[in-house]
Amino acid sequence: MTTIISAERRGNFLGLIQRFWESQGYKITTVHAGAERPRMYAKSPDGYGISLVFGHKGQAFFEVATPCVSKSTVAPPTTPPNGPAYPPGEIPTPNVRSAFWSADTPVPAPRA
Repeated sequence: MTTIISAERRGNFLGLIQRFWESQGYKITTVHAGAERPRMYAKSPDGYGISLVFGHKGQAFFEVATPCVSKSTVAPPTTPPNGPAYPPGEIPTPNVRSAFWSADTPVPAPRA
């Protein structure tokens, strides 16, 4: 299950994540605005590349790329995942409505 983030709220979600990343010392490298598929890319202080990209129907995807390292073998996992393990290409579309993130109206301005 994933939460639907409406087109009207995606910019707010990006802004929230941007402020958090910057507070952690991440450098924002690129921001692509737009209601349909906004995205943002950053670099962590220790060299990790991080992205937040909106996909089909407002599904948010976080991705992390490690800095250059030497190739090494990694043993397969020995325990099952804590959540669903979807086969490649079969990630479901968002199906949970949130009173806040799924609203079809912009976030109200703060009260003075």
